[in-house]
Amino acid sequence: MSLVADEHRDALAELYRRHAGWLLARLRHRCADDGLVAEALQDTFVGVWRGAGSYRGTGEVAGWLWGICIRRLIGLLRKRRPDPVDADERDVELVMSAEELVLAGAEHGDLAGALRSLSPELRAVVQATVLDGLTTREAGQLLGIPPGTVKTRMMRARAELRGALA
Repeated sequence: MSLVADEHRDALAELYRRHAGWLLARLRHRCADDGLVAEALQDTFVGVWRGAGSYRGTGEVAGWLWGICIRRLIGLLRKRRPDPVDADERDVELVMSAEELVLAGAEHGDLAGALRSLSPELRAVVQATVLDGLTTREAGQLLGIPPGTVKTRMMRARAELRGALA
């Protein structure tokens, strides 16, 4: 193996060492299925390995990683469907998590239309803070804007969403 490949592997190992713990904790806070959480974390670092060049160097690496990680988890949650062959429909009650309900509302119905009506700047802040669960600081780092701008845009987005949904 080449020296460059070894350096990349070492860099990925260090990135994993620094960030996997807190990513795992935040994922577990959003999903009780340890298998899905582990898969999302693994998919995140595989994605980082394959697409490390996509990191533009703006903002914190932690914000970039969390954005990848939460999208991987959401993608896995969307794919998860009960197997009708294995499940007796009379005994199985499907319960959507709060996050799944919000995502369903964000993709369909009145909320989807209201979100689409937002400017791209406001929609990006709502995506980062509400759907991805980033803090104001993390969202600012991810979007390359100050935390105060995140707060201002979120305030404007809430006002516009209230108007659109009233």
